[in-house]
Amino acid sequence: MLAQKQKLMEAENIASQLFKAVEDRGLIVPGKTEKVLNNEVFQLAEEMFGIQKYWHKRIVRAGENTLLPYDENPPDLVLQAEDILFFDFGPIVEDWEADFGRTYVIGNDPARHKLCKDIESAWYEAKEWYHRHTSLTGAAYFEYVNDLAGKYGWEFGGELAGHLIGEFPHERLEPGNYGLYVHPGNPNDMFLPDANGNKREWILEIHFVDREKKIGGFFEQLLT
Repeated sequence: MLAQKQKLMEAENIASQLFKAVEDRGLIVPGKTEKVLNNEVFQLAEEMFGIQKYWHKRIVRAGENTLLPYDENPPDLVLQAEDILFFDFGPIVEDWEADFGRTYVIGNDPARHKLCKDIESAWYEAKEWYHRHTSLTGAAYFEYVNDLAGKYGWEFGGELAGHLIGEFPHERLEPGNYGLYVHPGNPNDMFLPDANGNKREWILEIHFVDREKKIGGFFEQLLT
C-alpha cells in the first residue's frame, strides 16, 4: 500500500531529524549517563515534534553495554572520553511507527570509528541484497546478515536482524513465534502480504560487536 509506505517514510524522516538535532545541539558528551541522555532525547522529541509515545523501550547504550541485544536491561553507564554508543528509538508519529538506530563515537579510536562506518555500509549492502529477491524467508535473510558481519570482521550481536513495522500497533505474535521477525526461527516468506492482503513493511537492524574490545555498533531503519 503506497499510503502505508509513505506514512512510514514520513515517520522515519522525523526520527532522522530528531537524531540530527541531538548531534547539532551537542548532547552527546563525556560525563553524562545513558539515562540522562535518553531523557534529553525524549524531551527534545516532544519539544520539536510533540512526540510522547514510543512503541518500544527507548535505548541509549554506551561502552560495553553496546554488546547487549535489545532484551537486556544493563546498568546505567557514564559516557567516557573515548567511547562508542548507540540509540534505538521507536517513536510513534501520527499513529505510524518509526524504528531508528544510529551509532556515535566519542574520541578518535580507529576501531570504534571503523565499526561505526562498517555497520552503515553493511546495512546498505544487506538492503541491496534483499531487493534482488521476490521471495526470501526471515531465516535466510538472518543467515545472510549474520554472515555479513564476518565479512566485515565483526560478530553479529543481535538475536534478530529486523522485524515488521506499520501503523501502531502493528501485527503481533505470541512469544516464541518468530514469523514476523528476521530471525533464524522464521521460515515464512518476507514478501507475503499480511492478513488483509497488504504488503508488509520491514525494519532491518545491523548490530555488530567485538567482544574482546567490548564494543558494539547498531544501525537500523526502514528496509523499504
